[in-house]
Amino acid sequence: MKSLGVKAYLYPMPTFMIGTYNEDGSVDAMMMAWGGICAEDMVALNLDEDHKTVANLKARGAFTLGMPGVDTVAASDYLGIVSGNDVPDKFARSGLHAARSERVDAPVITEYPVTLECTVVEMQQQPYGLRVLGKIVNILADEKVLDEKGRVDAEKLDVFVFDEMGHNYLSLGKKVGKAWGSGKEFLKK
Repeated sequence: MKSLGVKAYLYPMPTFMIGTYNEDGSVDAMMMAWGGICAEDMVALNLDEDHKTVANLKARGAFTLGMPGVDTVAASDYLGIVSGNDVPDKFARSGLHAARSERVDAPVITEYPVTLECTVVEMQQQPYGLRVLGKIVNILADEKVLDEKGRVDAEKLDVFVFDEMGHNYLSLGKKVGKAWGSGKEFLKK
């Protein structure tokens, strides 16, 4: 094995779109990959303090986390490379659409198949940056990604992940095994 030093080479890294409202009520959205589920009903986001989104999180105490689909990769990437501090109307320029959440003071991007509606629980200043902890208060899902029992079917999502090693987005969705089932053959040994 070759030593590569210290890098953020953990794969896959999920991609999320943080949705917030600006002080004037316009939509702000920021693509991020440094975060995820940290408890049954909690998410953790690792952000730089200088993002417009962080100011909105502090002011509103709420956000949405949308799962971008492959069909939105260009618009979603744009929302990650352009700062709301520099381009206040970046969401409008993306061509995506938003509706007001009925549960939290944040927008829901309507093109995304699944959105977590969250409230800010805590903002932790860490030596390596800001960690935002959010409580999931509801999950919205487009009916086209649900199975016959009304659960989200990951194979129908057509979402993408971030590849830190090559700086690419890669699609997900192919089932290769069953959690808590595929390894049962080793229990018999």
